[in-house]
Amino acid sequence: MVAGRPGASRPTLRQVAALAGVSLKTASRAVNGEAYVSPGTAQRVQAAAEQLGFRRNAIARDLRAGARSSLVGLIISDLANPFYSRVARGAERRLRTANLQLISASSEEDPELEHTLVAEMLERRVSALLIVTSAADHAYLEPERRLGLPVVFLDREPADIVADAVVLDNGGGVHRAVEHLLERGHRRIALVGDLARLATQQQRAAAFEAAMTAAGVTDWARYLRADCHDAGRAARAVGELLALDPPPTALMTTNNLITTGALRALRGRPERPALVGFDDFDLADVLGVTVVAHEPERMGELGAEQILARLGGADGPARRVLLPTELIERGSAEAR
Repeated sequence: MVAGRPGASRPTLRQVAALAGVSLKTASRAVNGEAYVSPGTAQRVQAAAEQLGFRRNAIARDLRAGARSSLVGLIISDLANPFYSRVARGAERRLRTANLQLISASSEEDPELEHTLVAEMLERRVSALLIVTSAADHAYLEPERRLGLPVVFLDREPADIVADAVVLDNGGGVHRAVEHLLERGHRRIALVGDLARLATQQQRAAAFEAAMTAAGVTDWARYLRADCHDAGRAARAVGELLALDPPPTALMTTNNLITTGALRALRGRPERPALVGFDDFDLADVLGVTVVAHEPERMGELGAEQILARLGGADGPARRVLLPTELIERGSAEAR
């Protein structure tokens, strides 16, 4: 087998036509499955295309025909987080039923990179965009929306434009978790959170503050840690919290990666604080971790459905879908 040569040019439709002994127009009709091509000719053209390794340029074909692209762009914020792969799976599954293909990229929580990725998606003429935003400025999307590009925000709402969005009930989920801990006698409850600039973190921190304040806990801020974006930083933050005097008797983590970091920090400790995590995750049931659970695939599906509705001509006001959360008790939130 001969390895592909870097920089080698792809075979053209003109070369396919020449090998098959037909006109360029006939070759075009054959590879695109159009009418007015005899079965024998179509078979000969397809054989020539396979021999040369020719592939159709679907984007160029759609642009020439004035058709809508079959591509939908998805910008996620962190490839390392399984939550977003589940969101993508739900969106892809729903879009595929409408013969649309999902292409995705990760902004790595970088607002400037997000802006660049959106621009690159638009250059590829995607028919719609799904965005898990890390940015605070989305005004640059308004001209595209006015031109008819459907844009749906997932997990995090835009701050400065009105657009379709599918988000979680962050406030309700955190409130239930804190109440669960308070009912079990905990007062020194720590919150280990994500990047402070993210809307989801702000909503979850605000709900935590409201629940603690309503319970008459005045020193809650002492046990608040933010910007723990990965498991390593979360583990360090938990270690710092447990070194306080007095330490927290319970922990609440605001996403699955942070929960993983907390579990690493707690490993081997004879006396462990109670723990509730936001987001379910693999093996949480085996480890007995109480979580605020939801359905990431459903978020992706609903985002895709909003895209399909807009592509189908729906022109009503922006729609905000709020997904419910559920507290799943597995024992880790009980008082030690």
